[in-house]
Amino acid sequence: MDNLYDTDIVTWSEHQATLLRRIAAGERINDAVDWENVVEEIETVGRSEIDAVASLLTMAFLHDLKATAWPLARDVPSWRADARLFRRQAADRYRPSMRQKINLARLYDNALAGLPDTLDGQPPLPVPTTCPVSTVDELLAEP
Repeated sequence: MDNLYDTDIVTWSEHQATLLRRIAAGERINDAVDWENVVEEIETVGRSEIDAVASLLTMAFLHDLKATAWPLARDVPSWRADARLFRRQAADRYRPSMRQKINLARLYDNALAGLPDTLDGQPPLPVPTTCPVSTVDELLAEP
């Protein structure tokens, strides 16, 4: 089981969960648990949830920006719908404890960086250069 963390994370995690359940039941097998990697994985779970919400919010910003930059494009209704979907998916995964860990200005800057230079040969109309919302709750609110 020593190398399983590196070769088969699923089997490793199932084995560690079994060991932790046994410890919780009172069995004295602390030395069998891969504590270093268990701790790392638990920390990773939280970070990955924050990253998932941040990614969805960035995509919502990007799709809203495209609709603003090219308001006459035939894809505007689709971009708006996608932005709503991304915000709704983010809201489903969002937890209040994430509030201080999500940097909206950074996410907005990332979305600006992902905005195409042109679309069908047309340059974008001007878009706000600073984030138009000040809180995650404001961004997640249904329009």
